[in-house]
Amino acid sequence: MALGTLEWVPARDRRDLLADPVARALENLADDVAVAPIDPALADTAAFCERYGVALEDSANCVIVAAKRGGETRYAAVMVLATMRADVNGAIRRHLDARKTSFAPQADAVEMSGMEYGGITPLGLPEEWPVLVDAEVARRPEVVIGSGIRASKLAIAGEALARLKTAEVVALAQ
Repeated sequence: MALGTLEWVPARDRRDLLADPVARALENLADDVAVAPIDPALADTAAFCERYGVALEDSANCVIVAAKRGGETRYAAVMVLATMRADVNGAIRRHLDARKTSFAPQADAVEMSGMEYGGITPLGLPEEWPVLVDAEVARRPEVVIGSGIRASKLAIAGEALARLKTAEVVALAQ
């Protein structure tokens, strides 16, 4: 791994740097996922990228959306590059066949994912949640994403995100 100034190690070797659901998910993935410790105060994308020398286009954000239709609420994870905005009210709403789509409330996202806000990642999310991976994320040779906690980041190939069991690659960003 050569992303930024971080010291990357195989994620399986540093379970202490992963949220529990992420560590469990990584048991089933190849060894091509790396983890690096960071200052949790710098977990937010802009501060992280600046401090650790990671280009914004090499960083992907995971947001949890709530899609509503007919009194039912479904959740999905959305992966977009840090240089883009998730088109929640357009492409994402249409893809999820929802009447209304919004970012999930922070407390709900944290409770249902078992991860810290600002560290939520598509690895280890509830299996009924689709993971919508923007096509630009899937094309990246490596992207930095959350690890489930604010004190570390993961590095993974965009193609590996696209191969997650519940992943769907679509054009999601503006």
